[in-house]
Parts: sequence; structure tokens; C-alpha cells
Amino acid sequence: MFALFKKELWTYFGNWSAWLIIGAFSLIGTLFLFFFDNDSNIFEIGSATLQSYFVLVPWLLMFIIPAIAMKTLAEEQQSGTLHWLFSQPIKISEIVLGKFLAVWLVGILCLLPSLIYLYTVYVLGVPEGNIDLGATFGSYFGLAILIAAFSAVGILASSLSKNQIMAYLLGVFLSFFLYFGIEQLASYKLLGGADYILSNIGFYQHFLTFTRGLIDTRDIFYFLLVIGICLFLAKIFVEKKK
Repeated sequence: MFALFKKELWTYFGNWSAWLIIGAFSLIGTLFLFFFDNDSNIFEIGSATLQSYFVLVPWLLMFIIPAIAMKTLAEEQQSGTLHWLFSQPIKISEIVLGKFLAVWLVGILCLLPSLIYLYTVYVLGVPEGNIDLGATFGSYFGLAILIAAFSAVGILASSLSKNQIMAYLLGVFLSFFLYFGIEQLASYKLLGGADYILSNIGFYQHFLTFTRGLIDTRDIFYFLLVIGICLFLAKIFVEKKK
């Protein structure tokens, strides 16, 4: 599994695709936070906080993570190398897990340039350092788990299709629905008391808790459960192709 994990990382970083994704992610974040006239602009907010960044990032991730994950299994099927993997001394669960870890790591690396934003806001605070570090680091922790969830969803989408474009579109749809779609359905209050249960099925409410600086074991367990279910389903779909 570790060999497969390294192979996947080399695939991303060896052909510059990961560098381009990280660069594009950082550029978009910089433009929205410091240059574009919008509600996320730190200078317009007038407060030493990165909360606008943590509102923006999930929307970027739901498009970027499926782009990273779409080739993991779909390309293996399309090129016929998936059957070669089946012949190797590695379990299908290890194939899925190795690819998941590679996607997750690339997603985490997308966040590293944002430490420059953190330093900038820290210095610009009046007085210097006047920033809620609890909420900030809680939000980073939440993003790391959210990236893992999007990665698992992307792996599942890639296992369902041998076409990378279809895998990407399915990954984006599932990520969008789980993060925003379910929350919107619950906001219509069509189900009475069940709307609260519905809203807690989606990612948004659980991620929101982390952005407040609260690291609740129930939210961690929720994301671990979603990740486990997605990877288990991906394993089943890959096994059917054996």
C-alpha cells in the first residue's frame, strides 16, 4: 500500500499537476482575500480574522479535490492497469486506501500557502497578534477532516466510472450535495422537527462547529463514519470489476 501511495504522489508531483493545483488554489484564495471586492476581502472586513477564508475554502475544495481524485481509479480502469493491480500481492482495500491517502495529502498541501495569510493577519492585528487562534486552528483542523471527506467522496466517484470526466462531475455533485445541498433542503423547513436531523446529515453543520474553535468528538466521528462508508463502497465497486 505504501508503494502505491508513493506511486500516486509521484504521478501528481512528477507531471506538475499537483503544483498547478496548489498554485491555482493559493492564487484564487489570495485574490478573494486581498484584491477582489467581495465579502471575503480581509481589508474590507476590517477585522484580524481568517474566518472569511474558512468560508471560501470549502467551495474551492469541492471542485479541486474531485479533480485530484478523478483519475485514481477511473484512469486505472480506462487504461486496463486495474487488472494488473489485482494480480499484485495487495488487497483491494489497500489499493483504495493508498489512493485515498495520496489525494488527502495533496489536498492538505493546498492549505500550506495559507499560513502566509495567517502570518499577515497576525501582524496586521491591532495590537499585533490580536487574532482568535483557537477558532483559527480549530478551522484548520476542520478543513483537514473536510478534505479527507471530499477525498473519500472523490475516490468513490472514481470507482463508479471509467471515464475521468464523468468521475469528476459525479465527485463535484456529491461533494456539493453533501456540503451545501442537504443544508439548503433542511433550511426550507419542509419536514418539521426532522429538518434538524437532515441538516446534521450534511457536512456543513459539522464543519461549522470546527470554525467556532470547538473540536467535538461527535463531529470527528461523523466525518470518520462518512469517510469509512465512502471507502467501503469504493472497495465494493472495485471488487465488482475484478
